[in-house]
Amino acid sequence: MNAPTAQTPTPTTAMMLVLTGIAMLSGLLVVLTDQLTAPFIAENQRLAIEAAVNKVIPGSVIHRQFRLLDGRLLPAGEGADGQIIHAGYDADGRLLGVAAEAGAQGYAGMIYLLYGYDPACECIRGIKVLKMAETPGLGDRIMTDADFQANFDRLDARLNPARTALIHPIVTVKHGSKQEAWEIDAISGATISSKAVGKALNASARELLPRLQPLIPELEEMNR
Repeated sequence: MNAPTAQTPTPTTAMMLVLTGIAMLSGLLVVLTDQLTAPFIAENQRLAIEAAVNKVIPGSVIHRQFRLLDGRLLPAGEGADGQIIHAGYDADGRLLGVAAEAGAQGYAGMIYLLYGYDPACECIRGIKVLKMAETPGLGDRIMTDADFQANFDRLDARLNPARTALIHPIVTVKHGSKQEAWEIDAISGATISSKAVGKALNASARELLPRLQPLIPELEEMNR
């Protein structure tokens, strides 16, 4: 009877070299993929923001991006600090509005949106949801429901005489009970998502508009 043949053990050093090589190759592929796709991702994001600005600043054909920092307007490419704002102008260079991002917790996660502020009427003229995870057919109706979107034709965002705060906080009210220009009529069955939009707009407008208002004349001259 033949004795069983013993298996030759794989040298530990060789195994480590193979695993190290695989890890290095995988890391290199990840880096190369990131470098190759980053420009396309950035361009797609730019086009998405451009389309959103067009929606929330009706009639705008020229867009300029700035950073708002310490009471000053800086080119968007300078540094990483400060809030990004988008100024929209008509073909003659007249300022039509300013767009900014806002966010609040919805039913299934954070809701991020872009809204347009018209300094002529001191009102919000439109919103565009940028990212959310709300329930299809319910919470996601904040994007598609025409009556809900109509809340933002001229949503009151006036500042007090001292220009330090909103006269009236922006609030979401029960569906069918809207009576004031600063109220948002909720979607029946999507109250939490509707309220998140109101919270996002109120928090952003309360913080941004007092800082933005003194800079409106400067923005008006930027594209003359």
